[in-house]
Amino acid sequence: MSTILHDMSEMRRSHGARRRGSRGERPRRTPDMRQQAGASAGGAHVPVLAEELLDLLDLAPGATAIDCTFGGGGHARLVAQRLGPSGTLIAIDRDPLAEERFVALAAEVSCNLRFIRGGYAEGLAMLTQEGVLADTVYFDLGMSSMQVDTRERGFSYSYDAPLDMRMDPRQELSARQIVQDYDERSLARLLRDLGEERYAGAIARAIVARRRQAPIETTQQLVDTIKAAIPAPARFGAGHPAKRVFQALRIAVNDELGQLDAALPLAWALLRERGVLAAISFQSLEDRRVKRFLVDRARGCVCPPDLPVCVCGREPEADLLTRRAIAPSAAEVAGNPRAASAHLRAARKRLATDVNTEVHDHGRAA
Repeated sequence: MSTILHDMSEMRRSHGARRRGSRGERPRRTPDMRQQAGASAGGAHVPVLAEELLDLLDLAPGATAIDCTFGGGGHARLVAQRLGPSGTLIAIDRDPLAEERFVALAAEVSCNLRFIRGGYAEGLAMLTQEGVLADTVYFDLGMSSMQVDTRERGFSYSYDAPLDMRMDPRQELSARQIVQDYDERSLARLLRDLGEERYAGAIARAIVARRRQAPIETTQQLVDTIKAAIPAPARFGAGHPAKRVFQALRIAVNDELGQLDAALPLAWALLRERGVLAAISFQSLEDRRVKRFLVDRARGCVCPPDLPVCVCGREPEADLLTRRAIAPSAAEVAGNPRAASAHLRAARKRLATDVNTEVHDHGRAA
């Protein structure tokens, strides 16, 4: 894991004249420019649920924000604009492409910037040791558009590429290794638990049978194996027949659920009072974890209902900002189909005085 502290004044001066041309200062971005902002730094990345996230974060100039999953930088760019010159944005990502995008962003925004190259659980642990406090910590979970669109990384079932799926190319475990080395029972369990794949057993058997003849080394070879293993009607149902298998392999390769389980309490501990923790997830395994964590922070008394008074003394630590997950609008999905499965949840950390003075009778204010 590496960390980069950026004093970007020289880079901004060198890029400023080219960026502004003869018009002087950079124009202030308006809400209707937000989607264009997400695509401004060398790519067509469009941040999902961007306006909804910004509304929940409610950032003031000078605040400190931690972007745990920088990716293409779409959300970070919009957050940085809110923070202003006195604010600080700390970005975390283990993908080297994200680090390149970060350097491009650094030339465009005025806030203080720092990039940590590593998994977000490790990055948050580092910040905890340093005593950093933040006004918001947010996640955009799953794989980023730049990873899907970089064909040689092997994240997509739509392109033929080497089976890889590593978010950090420095790590040893790849999708090819799992497909080649796991026994049938382990493969079936992985596809069932991490992909919620209905035909996990049949697909695992087909993978083992095919690799006896020749190694499965490319995404197309794996897709062909999956299609041959499932009933014909399932090949033409909703979604691509390989979607859940690829999801399961990607999650396993990158330990995404383990990272999330470790990161959520670290993120919460880093928040100042009245700070906001938010997460955008794209599949139910992530969303359930985020929901459980936030609901648990917002829960008060947990005494049995037959006790006349509360004896546990538990007080809520959070106020939920989203009673139900926020989903993208039909207009956003029409413009960006990858947003279709997104769910946004958030909670605000309570003031210590709120926690200490509230009186409960079975979790209800007296």
